[in-house]
Amino acid sequence: MSTATDTLLKVEKGNAAPEELAAITAILLARAAAAPEEAATTRRSQAGWRRLERSRGFQAPHSWQG
Repeated sequence: MSTATDTLLKVEKGNAAPEELAAITAILLARAAAAPEEAATTRRSQAGWRRLERSRGFQAPHSWQG
């Protein structure tokens, strides 16, 4: 449970006015909302390179394997 003494921001030095705290809170919330989520679906299912020793030396231009 939260009480009245729980704080989200703590001023370490100086005296911040309520307007200043509201401004920094709005900035932090906007940055948190704008941060891109890490997409787990962007990983490749297979390597983007091929081993040359496993491929044939010549592939026809009309080949389906190119």
